[in-house]
Amino acid sequence: MLDEATRTAILKLHEQGHGSRMIARTLGAARSSVRRVIGSGHAQVPPLVRAELAEAWRDAIRELYARYEGHMGRVHEELLQRGATLSYPALTAFCRKHGIGTAPPLPAGRYEFPAGVEMQHDTSPHQAKIRGVLTRVQTASLVLCYSRMIFFQMYPRFTRFECKAFLAQAIAYFQGAAATCMVDNSHVVVAAGSGATMIPAPEMVAFAERYGFVFQAHEKGDANRSARVEAPFHRIEQGFLTGEDFADWNELNQRARVTCESWNAKFSNKLHASRRELFTAEQPYLKPLPPFVPEVYQLCTRIVDAEGYVHVNRISYSAPYRLIGRALEVRETLDRVDLYEGPRRVATHARAYGPLDIRVTDPAHRPPRGQGLGRHPQPAPEEIEMVQLEPRVASFLQALKQQAGGRRAPLRRLLSMLQEYPREAFLTALASAERYRLFDLDRLEKMVLRQIADDYFVLALEPESGDE
Repeated sequence: MLDEATRTAILKLHEQGHGSRMIARTLGAARSSVRRVIGSGHAQVPPLVRAELAEAWRDAIRELYARYEGHMGRVHEELLQRGATLSYPALTAFCRKHGIGTAPPLPAGRYEFPAGVEMQHDTSPHQAKIRGVLTRVQTASLVLCYSRMIFFQMYPRFTRFECKAFLAQAIAYFQGAAATCMVDNSHVVVAAGSGATMIPAPEMVAFAERYGFVFQAHEKGDANRSARVEAPFHRIEQGFLTGEDFADWNELNQRARVTCESWNAKFSNKLHASRRELFTAEQPYLKPLPPFVPEVYQLCTRIVDAEGYVHVNRISYSAPYRLIGRALEVRETLDRVDLYEGPRRVATHARAYGPLDIRVTDPAHRPPRGQGLGRHPQPAPEEIEMVQLEPRVASFLQALKQQAGGRRAPLRRLLSMLQEYPREAFLTALASAERYRLFDLDRLEKMVLRQIADDYFVLALEPESGDE
């Protein structure tokens, strides 16, 4: 079929008095087609009228589409049962052509971002090989919308703690923050609502206020609104993670930072400059860093167990053995785990990301070799006081401690006897008890009373028979 421009040329040449043979030879068209155009007298292309097999079933298709809630396979099966002969592709093409169940696509928009106005943050799950094992990682990325400067890191999980810690790293990398941070409707940032009615969590609001920006969320399903940060995730997966093996999480994130530097310095044909060059123009419009930025940490309380460890995220970290049974404050950062007793830091460890159920031990937290708590326990206060009052009880005291098995009640009773009874009578009875390995304190007390009976318990003599 001749297009409109060719038909216009045919009519123009015909008006100039040229015949159909010459016009057909000049334009390379069939003579019959030239005659039809001249006969119609207009340059408009006539509509193509073609019989459609599905036209007779139009009403049935609409009714079945609504019944089966858009399941085209069920619609096609039902039409065949009713006697239709059209194929499944013919059915779907007919529906698309006549707008059954589909709406015509809307034109895509374009977002313009002046310098320093917006940055976009999002996460995406990926697979990274760490020590030869494919590990699920959460990739967090932040992109400045004007210069397209990018910063990304990987984490085993992504909670509000990781979100704040990552944003603090990214803003420090950019040396400033844009006025708005666009996010999706993830619960990590959002406390309630979505899109324009989104309400951020209070702790995220406080974090944003520290750097001078605010969180905003795009509408659900409108992923194009955050295309600046969505687009690089495929490049991160294919251009950074694929084919690489990382020794640990620290190496993974260090190489991610090096990759950011490489990508930001590389010339972009689409941008006609490098991201670093565009960032030079954008940086003056960013919110400057505050004078002091406290380190982001996660706070929890843990009790030091009987083996001298505290447990955080299924990892055991050692604490000084003298703090067994104490409640310590644990401050967990991305790099460290610090243990505090009140305001004092008593231990610090490099944070371990796995494998799970391992122990991280500082040798300084263990008792010196051969001086464990079970072998040389601290003397009880009663023992110290008895030895100070009377050093000669030390031998019997050590034997009594072995018999008592760590109980302090016998020590308290022995101290009471030492303080109450005459010293020499007590020591004489104690020497006899030690000689015969007698550690029953009831019997020891009877022996002491027997020693002092003649001195302190004198009985009156009975009168003789002639004296009454």
